[in-house]
Amino acid sequence: MAQTDYKKITRNGLWHNNPALIQLLGLCPLLAVSSTFINALGLGIATTLVMIGSNVTVSFVRNQIKQELRIPVFVLIIASFVTVVELLMHAYWHDLYKILGIFIPLIVTNCVIIARVEAFAAKNDVKASFVDGLTMGLGFTAVLLLLGSMREIIGQGTLFSHAHLMFGDTFRDIQLTLIHDYSGFLLAVLPPGAFIGLGLIIALKNVIEARRINRLAAIEKINVVDTAS
Repeated sequence: MAQTDYKKITRNGLWHNNPALIQLLGLCPLLAVSSTFINALGLGIATTLVMIGSNVTVSFVRNQIKQELRIPVFVLIIASFVTVVELLMHAYWHDLYKILGIFIPLIVTNCVIIARVEAFAAKNDVKASFVDGLTMGLGFTAVLLLLGSMREIIGQGTLFSHAHLMFGDTFRDIQLTLIHDYSGFLLAVLPPGAFIGLGLIIALKNVIEARRINRLAAIEKINVVDTAS
């Protein structure tokens, strides 16, 4: 049996196969909820927890699931974890839960989770599936946070607004006002602003990746010349 490459799984989840930047899955909640950093963090944590739980569970029972029943069983498992997360948020982060609204229960139909369960967890062991769920969730959350920060700063001139919704009244005053006397930029907090912001993030990622590939190619070329000489 080939040894599992956990570094490769981690790199894929966080960068090379990032679900939001490469697979372009789960964009509906990503674009709809990421108007502020805290909203993005709430959805990111919820999605990551569901992804980890679903991946681990499917991997654990994968040999007992009949091929023709796998999709209904996968959806049932995902729905169970979404229900647990939804009830926890309803109990402990009710105000944030109300803001996120329908996008918490809609995690059940999030293509990111279903895709990872079908493509990875159903074919790999529990440990590898846990790492895959964790890193894919963190990669998705990282994009959410970056987009949410961009939209909040440009749209409102603030960062970490309404942090008390997640962390309690102790953090009510943690909000940073980065642009004073700022009337706001409405486009940034509307859906078109989300599309523009995500497009800029994807473009930046492509530029970084292209430079990395060119640098590796240049190093390889130098090594070939040195070997030949």
